[in-house]
Parts: sequence; structure tokens; C-alpha cells
Amino acid sequence: MQDLIARLVRPEIRDIRAYQVPAAAGLIKLDAMENPYPWPAEIQEEWHRLLGATEINRYPHPQAPAVQAALREAMAIPADMGLVLGNGSDELIQMLAMTLGGPGRKVLSLEPGFVMYRMIATFAGMGYVGVPLRPEGFDLDLPAVLDALDREQPVLTYVAYPNNPTGNLFPAGDIIRIIEAAPGLVILDEAYAPFTDLSFLPRLGEWPNLLVMRTVSKMGLAGLRLGYLAGPPDWLEQIDKTRLPYNINALTQASAALALRHRALFDAQTAAIRIERGRLFAALTAMDGVQPYPSEANFILLRLSGGGADRVFAGLKGRGVLVKNLHGAHPLLADCLRVTVGRPGEDDAFLAALAAAL
Repeated sequence: MQDLIARLVRPEIRDIRAYQVPAAAGLIKLDAMENPYPWPAEIQEEWHRLLGATEINRYPHPQAPAVQAALREAMAIPADMGLVLGNGSDELIQMLAMTLGGPGRKVLSLEPGFVMYRMIATFAGMGYVGVPLRPEGFDLDLPAVLDALDREQPVLTYVAYPNNPTGNLFPAGDIIRIIEAAPGLVILDEAYAPFTDLSFLPRLGEWPNLLVMRTVSKMGLAGLRLGYLAGPPDWLEQIDKTRLPYNINALTQASAALALRHRALFDAQTAAIRIERGRLFAALTAMDGVQPYPSEANFILLRLSGGGADRVFAGLKGRGVLVKNLHGAHPLLADCLRVTVGRPGEDDAFLAALAAAL
């Protein structure tokens, strides 16, 4: 069988690992940038009634108009901009690759960054170019990016704003330079928009090659798997052709439309997370051997100055706390862990476990 696999499966697919999701049963889960707060009982009751009335024997509406309308209102998407929905941001990245992919075409992004930019480029048979951030503070190396854009001529350029896994927000002026220099589409991935005050969403239409991608996962709806891409309608019309029929299922459509009507609840939760982020960052800063990096997202990247990230990660897990071990994921992430901002009690348990593991 292995000979048959070697003959039929593309070498670049054989050479990569599938996306890994660790088991989290029984652990305080601070590894996946999720909102830790559940829905209040009254909203859950309303949700259960709505799901009970959903006709799951019928296909869902292919364009999910109720969800699109709720997103436009809740997120203040400009009325003259197009909108395409995806089964999470991952599907949107895949749709973009299918729309613009082809022999010799390339994807460019910053590293360390969201791994799916590279993985989906590989799936689609596209070339991938990663431009390293500066080692000190993970700042954007603008000359290096501009040089790579000119040299590699990518059809797709991804910039996470704020960046994952570093949490920092690059200067808006540098982003504009990238948009204006890029020979192809620029996708600003604003997955963590709820946790910062800056966004390019209101500026859509100023540049013909700019699209903004977001998800509702980080605001508290990760289980729904819903992402959206906004930008000039002419672009969205082409990208929509690669969307699989009925990609947003009926239960997600009903749940998302309901949740977005309660936007104030999620705004209050994200405000609480932002406050807790400041407390967690201060506590980490005060710990010997720990260097946390400032974050505009709902997580904090930290480096262990004495090394031993694998040992500390195992020590945290053994004490009931799961974080993300990034040591080995990229040379710039040596001895780094990433912790999601949880509820105060969860963060206190993490801090105690970290002190013990160190």
C-alpha cells in the first residue's frame, strides 16, 4: 500500500502533518483562543426553541441571507461592499486559493503567523513565501515584505491584524504600504477584531485589491464555524463561485442570526476579556523567567527565558491546564508558549500552575 500511496499522493502532501488538535477533557482549556464565557440561561432557552423549530430535513438557504443581514448590521459592514460566508475562516482561505490558484502562482504571509495560510496554499498546489518578522518584539520588517512582494509577485498576500500567535498589531501605515505595493489581492485577517480598537473594515473600497476576513469564533461562537469575507462586490462575485453549495448549515444559520441579535452580550464579554488580559499580562510580567509580549488579541504569547518550554508545557498539563506549546513551530518561537485569556479563576489556576512548573 505504501508504494501506491507514494505513487499517487503528491509529495508536498506526504511531507506535511495534518492539523493537530490535542485532547482537552478534564483540563482548563486555554489553548485555542476561545471565549470562556457561556451563554446566559435565558438566551440558551431561546436558542433551544429556535433549534427545535429548524427544519433539518431541508437544505439550508445557500446564501444565508438572515446571517448576512445580521452581520452587516452588527459589524457595520459598508453597504456597498460584497459579503461571502465560509465554514470558518479556513474555508474562506481555501476558496481564495481555488479562485486565484494556478501553476506558478504564490501566496505570501508573515511568519510566525496563522499556519493555515501555508497549509492551504500547499493543498492547492501553490507556492508559499513566508517573510519573517523581526526577532525583537515580532515587529513587521517592511523593507523585507516590500522586497518579497516585488520579487515573488504573489497573487495572495495575508496579513493577520492583530497577528496570531504573537498578538501584536502592525502599524496602519505599514499595512497601507503593503496594500499599495502588492501585485495581487491583500487579505487582512481580522479574526481578533473584538479585542482591539483598530480595523480596516470601514476603509474597504479605498483600494481595489483589499479584502477583510473575519470570524465570529473569537467573540464567543467558535462552535458555529462561521467566517465572513468582505470587499468590493466584483471580487466577491468571483470568489463566491468556489463556495460549495449549502456550506453554512441550517443550525449554524439559525444560531448565528440569533446570537448576533444579542451583540451587546458578546461586547460585554469581550470587554471583560480585555480587562482580564491586562491583569494576566501584569501577573506574567512580574514572574521571574517569563517574558510576555503585549497583545491586542485574546491571548498572550510568552517566552521562557530559561528555556524548557516542553517541560513547562508538560508541567502545566500535569496540573490540569492546557496551553499551546509553540516551541519548535518556528525558529522565532523558541521557548514560547501561548495562553488564551480565560475567566479570572482559570487564569489564577494557570498562574499557580506556571509558577509550580517553572
